[in-house]
Amino acid sequence: MNRDGDNSGKCAEFSGFATSAKYVVGVDLGTSNCELAYLPVDGANDDEPRVLEIPQFVATSTIERRDKLPSALYVGPEEERGLADWRLPWNETSLDGDAEANEVGGDNDKSDKDGKNGKGGFFRKIFGIGSSGKADAARPSGTSNPNALYLVGEIALRRAAETPERTVVSAKSWLTHSRVDRREPILPWGAPDGTSRVSPVEASRRYLAHLVAAWNDAFPDAPMFEQQVVLTVPASFDESARELTREAAVGAGFNPETLIFLEEPSAAAYAWLAQKGNAWRKELAVGDVALVCDVGGGTTDLSLIRVEEEDGDLVLNRLAVGNRLLLGGDNVDLALAHRAAALFAEKGTKLNPWQAGSLWRQCRDAKETLLGGSVARIGEVGGNSANDESGENAQDGEETYKITALGRSSQLVGGSVSVDFPKAEATAIVLDGFFPICSLDDRPKRRSAAGLREAGLPFEADAAVTRHVAAFLNSRTDDDGAPIRPTRYLLNGGVFKSKAIAERFEEQLRAWFPDAPPTNLNPDADLDRAVARGAAFYGLAKRRGGIRIRGASARSYYIGIESAGLAIPGVPRPMKALCVAPVGMEEGTELAVPSDEFELVVGEPAVFRFFGSTTRPQDRPGTLLDLAEDDGELLETDPIETALEAPESDGENAENGEVGGTNGGFGGVEYVATRFRTVVTELGALEIWCEEVDGPRRWKLEFSVRED
Repeated sequence: MNRDGDNSGKCAEFSGFATSAKYVVGVDLGTSNCELAYLPVDGANDDEPRVLEIPQFVATSTIERRDKLPSALYVGPEEERGLADWRLPWNETSLDGDAEANEVGGDNDKSDKDGKNGKGGFFRKIFGIGSSGKADAARPSGTSNPNALYLVGEIALRRAAETPERTVVSAKSWLTHSRVDRREPILPWGAPDGTSRVSPVEASRRYLAHLVAAWNDAFPDAPMFEQQVVLTVPASFDESARELTREAAVGAGFNPETLIFLEEPSAAAYAWLAQKGNAWRKELAVGDVALVCDVGGGTTDLSLIRVEEEDGDLVLNRLAVGNRLLLGGDNVDLALAHRAAALFAEKGTKLNPWQAGSLWRQCRDAKETLLGGSVARIGEVGGNSANDESGENAQDGEETYKITALGRSSQLVGGSVSVDFPKAEATAIVLDGFFPICSLDDRPKRRSAAGLREAGLPFEADAAVTRHVAAFLNSRTDDDGAPIRPTRYLLNGGVFKSKAIAERFEEQLRAWFPDAPPTNLNPDADLDRAVARGAAFYGLAKRRGGIRIRGASARSYYIGIESAGLAIPGVPRPMKALCVAPVGMEEGTELAVPSDEFELVVGEPAVFRFFGSTTRPQDRPGTLLDLAEDDGELLETDPIETALEAPESDGENAENGEVGGTNGGFGGVEYVATRFRTVVTELGALEIWCEEVDGPRRWKLEFSVRED
């Protein structure tokens, strides 16, 4: 922290590097799949990231190594734990044993303050199970039943077809949903009473813990806790979702002091840079603007990156990111599943709700097959896994796809029924529903006309990705006020594995910019593993000082200020929003916010409200906005609800006055005249310091999540 009174400047020397690291590890915690890529720290500059194959159950007592870990968690009844051998390679004893040898984090797992996580094995740490096989009472409430059977990965994905009411999917999307307590066991959402559940944070932690255990098993001399880790998050994640992701990662065994976040669209761009090496400068010129469109399983992320010149060399600057869009491949699969249920109904078969919901996996396979994907699998609703890994039953170019439902309804006792999903219908649903050709002036529908809706994830009201892209491009302007127009584009996400969808997106760009259509930077991109590979490359570039996309803040941030005035019964005082961090604030910098003095409430519980915006680049530090006049450009994140301590010291140890400090002590309610100082750390975390105007005391406000 800069203490000499300067208003800006670099923070203290970056301490976020793991000095003993042998590898840089890139982790993609995806909505649908998790991947892990890595590079040796002492490798050659032209090395390309390698992908770790992850051992996982694919069937009962059957383990295979796969290059991805499906983001699925099966939560089975307790009695199912003893029906099979569920030991993974890093477990030397049974599920009920201690598994001492290959625990997550090992002796180096410093994320456990008591130093006990290295003694008790993988299942004790991950499942809360001690040597007796029973739950540890000290475990947090992320699980409703720690003694249930928890299976991660491919086997959980397959069981989603049989028992969707016991399978957690899309946990990552729930991390963004501020209207639920994301630390409480709420998933599977809508499961019957009595079903064991986990929290979105806990589900995410289990996926990451599986990756940590797989890494430690493959590299016993280089435990994950000692490596440099870059974990990717959607560009649209707000600070609360990032903090919850960090919590899950630290709980899984990552080192909190060396864990770096990277936005997924930027990671996809880094994967292209890793592939091109120094040749990227021959493909881009000053003034080129690349649109990165990342349509993953649960979110759509949009970014703009511009090529600029500095000291005679080309540099890459990220110009903007889009707002949070809960719109992705899951929406596409569910739309196809809805039509598949109608096809069953036309044959006189009415599926029960869980049967209908479990169609999603077969419909994902149907999408990939009928629309030109490269994966061809067939599963059965309600039955044992029947994946066709060879692709013999579902080749590209087929005109129909057979979907089968086994007997879980009154019409299907002991039998099954199948329907053929026509390619023409699948194409129309996906292309016309999610990627319709539209005008650049079109805007997405923002809300449903219905006055009531079921509780659940706040998916976008408008499913047209192309209309969201149009709105994004028109909301970003250059220095002269003209809209920024891309010259290149880069696709990422499993949705674009479909040749038909990728071609439709290109067709849309040509329609928008007929005189100078953007060209695809990487038509042969590895859409499944690009994010993990790019994250590993970024981590190495950050250590070595190589080419980096400058990750200045793509949002402006604001703190809520209550207006002074007479109290009126039943009428809250008006709120204003003070800009404390502008768009473009770079990592490793800090600034003093120029403003009037404000009174900070110290010594009693108070609520601090925060807002962010991706559409107000003109606001500078100290800009004060009236929330009553806001037209939706400011998006509120989770507030901080806390009681700031009033230090009784004379200020010599002012650090103890920060939020959550324990060395202070309450000296009664106090109103302290303060101004703000903002810090963006080298790890990308945003800190807001309230500094006493006439004294040395200060308090740190960090974005966090309510505990209630």
